[in-house]
Amino acid sequence: MMFDREHMQSQRIHSRSHHKHQGKPHDSKGLFADIATALAGVHEVLLTGPGSAREEFAVWCKSHSAQVAAAISESVVSDQPTDAQIVALARKHFKKIDQMGLDPALT
Repeated sequence: MMFDREHMQSQRIHSRSHHKHQGKPHDSKGLFADIATALAGVHEVLLTGPGSAREEFAVWCKSHSAQVAAAISESVVSDQPTDAQIVALARKHFKKIDQMGLDPALT
């Protein structure tokens, strides 16, 4: 999901299970490139989900998309969260970031 502080309506960025690269050998590179393209221009990214894909994406971004890598503020393990759980997690996380004065969008 992708949303900003003004718009709580979400834009779903397709998961691997719905992605055009699904089931193909070594499909992560194409999936990661598509996600990074969708995230272009964002100030903060909270990665969440099960497994190691979060860390794999963060590592991929460091070598292929420095802007997205710099925007990743945290990676949180969650096991198949619902949309409502993702929104609640994001609100909690970004409220904490705002309170710490670390929000790059506000500078």
